[in-house]
Amino acid sequence: MSALLSSLAAAADPADVQKLALLSLAQLGQIKVTSVSKYPEQLRDAPAAIYVITHDEIVRSGARSLPEMLRLAPNLQVAQINASQYAITARGGNLYGADKLLVLIDGRSIYTPYFSGVFWDAHEVLPANIERIEVVSGPGATLWGANAVNGVINIITRDAGRTQGGQLESASGNLRREMSAQYGGHLGAWAYRVYGDAFQRSDDALAGGDSAGDGWHKAQGGFRADWGRGADRATLEGDIYVGTERQLTEPDAHIAGGNLLARWNRQLDDGSTVQVQGTYDRSSRSESQ
Repeated sequence: MSALLSSLAAAADPADVQKLALLSLAQLGQIKVTSVSKYPEQLRDAPAAIYVITHDEIVRSGARSLPEMLRLAPNLQVAQINASQYAITARGGNLYGADKLLVLIDGRSIYTPYFSGVFWDAHEVLPANIERIEVVSGPGATLWGANAVNGVINIITRDAGRTQGGQLESASGNLRREMSAQYGGHLGAWAYRVYGDAFQRSDDALAGGDSAGDGWHKAQGGFRADWGRGADRATLEGDIYVGTERQLTEPDAHIAGGNLLARWNRQLDDGSTVQVQGTYDRSSRSESQ
């Protein structure tokens, strides 16, 4: 059982929920996605098998981590290895590496160069900040590169202008304890939000009832800022994190890192869009082999 305290802001926008409830099946099929063809198109017209996890689904599910959110997608297989590690794939062969599944956060690849796959413990996004998660099944390497052989997971976060005001959340249960705080406002023409999040995950239990010794804790903070004027849009966002993971027979593992993304868009008169994006990622991980 878990108790949740939320203040200063609701988890979901009631107006958005009401709008979705009034949509017909035909209108729901007109939801726009961008991950299949790299441009906005209606969900029903996308030339691939795709499932969209909406913001409302995520908030209502109570999921706190990205792997838990991805369990909502029927075209993914999500297996938990221990308290901090997951194996996620789109087309069977559910191994820890999952080396042919490309994962993006706002177009920034989180595919690690350390080994063929994703370190899911290194990436956290507050549920209130996710606009939607687009999960594409099947080959996408033609558009996205070699890592997208089995599919693409594109996690799209909300514009800072849609997360204004303050939010404080605290949760406690038999396995996980967490606290997060966020504030959004305006600075001139820029809309921004800043957040901090910290949690502690208890040890799992072995089949015999003994502790698995795999508990871990992590702290993370970050920001997003958005600017728009006329046909131009700009986004600047970044995160930094540090954590420690217990290992049953080895010394503790330590993870740390950060990232920065800058993006500029211009809508041209003919309806096409020009986008320039740059990212910087740094990560470190120390654990015994």
